[in-house]
Amino acid sequence: MNILQFTELPQDLVDGMQIVHKLVFDEVFKPEKLIGKQNFCAFLAVEDDIVVGFKFGYEQEDGVFYSWLGGVHPVYQQRGIASRLMEAQHTWCQQQGYTRIRTYGRNEKKAMLIVNLKAGFDIVHTFIDDKGRHKIVFEKDLLQ
Repeated sequence: MNILQFTELPQDLVDGMQIVHKLVFDEVFKPEKLIGKQNFCAFLAVEDDIVVGFKFGYEQEDGVFYSWLGGVHPVYQQRGIASRLMEAQHTWCQQQGYTRIRTYGRNEKKAMLIVNLKAGFDIVHTFIDDKGRHKIVFEKDLLQ
């Protein structure tokens, strides 16, 4: 399996990413959500020309890199792919000079909460989003 990094999503891999997104989030990803994302970076896990996972992020207004969206195809879960995508993203962030990374989680996605905690993230805040969902804010110091 290869982890590929892009600053723009390659059209030939978008369909595969869409399949994973639909299986994980039960909805189609809307590419227009990428418009205006400063310093956007995508990581795709590809095995035998099949997208099996993805991780997207971008810089937020306060200069912190936001690990925004990611998922792993259910057939490929429990193989450490999410952790490998996260490691690739964190390495890239350090190379770009970011010192902090942020992500949001929800109780419904317990596996991802556990991955974040094991990766050294701290819970720094909670809030209710505009859809009425409780969100947990995680941050990690990339200098430690």
